[in-house]
Amino acid sequence: MRLAERLRKDWFLVGIVVAIAGAKLRPSVGVHGGPLKPEITVSYIAVATIFFNSGLSLKTEAAAIFNSAFGSFLGIVITPLLLLLFLGSSSSVPFTSIFSQLFVTVVVPLIIGQIVRRYIKDWLERKKPPFGAVSSSVLLMIIYTTFCDTFSNPNIDLDKFSLVLVLFIIVSIQLSFMLLTFVFSTRNNSGFTPADTVAIIFCSTHKSLTLGIPMLKIVFAGHEHLSLISVPLLIYHPAQILLGSVLVPTIKSWMVSRQKGVKLTRPTV
Repeated sequence: MRLAERLRKDWFLVGIVVAIAGAKLRPSVGVHGGPLKPEITVSYIAVATIFFNSGLSLKTEAAAIFNSAFGSFLGIVITPLLLLLFLGSSSSVPFTSIFSQLFVTVVVPLIIGQIVRRYIKDWLERKKPPFGAVSSSVLLMIIYTTFCDTFSNPNIDLDKFSLVLVLFIIVSIQLSFMLLTFVFSTRNNSGFTPADTVAIIFCSTHKSLTLGIPMLKIVFAGHEHLSLISVPLLIYHPAQILLGSVLVPTIKSWMVSRQKGVKLTRPTV
């Protein structure tokens, strides 16, 4: 029973494994030009659906949610600029088409979703549609078609050593970010409570695949190594969940002890 509950809770991670396995078994279904027509259904419709859904569910009157969304929105602009900085204007990356497609498939659906939300806000609050499940399901389709392109190309392979090395680097980066946020948020003049520190550690270092995978699909459209480029991001998501579950007991104990210490040092009135 516990296993079934765990699988139900982490269905998206299971879905990633199933999507990649399905792509390995039948790559011809989701390959570029195949029956699913990912060059249209994924590059435009699926990505636009995810961000319309995000705009529809985004509660801009809640500061934490808005800041998280705004950080993701900045990635839409910063990512192509970083590519231009590191690759140079002479690279083969089509920056003009990247910006235009990002605008059409990301910015416009997001804005439309926010406009629609204004008119049906009360209904959304009552019914609470499963926005997360919808976006995750569409995301699995994107992952599936991405790996279909890879498995249909016999010249692409990722050796086990490289995979282990990528996993080690990602876990190290994640731990480093969590340590940095802990150090900065626990300084004497930071003004943050222990509970604030815990929120900062997890919220500022954890990101989902919702923005990353669609952006990679747009920026590296047609690139034969797109799925290999996606591997670090696909590892990062489950790695942060695993690290979080491992560190929660320790961080919780630290927070409780610090909160008790704060209460004891407060002067009584």
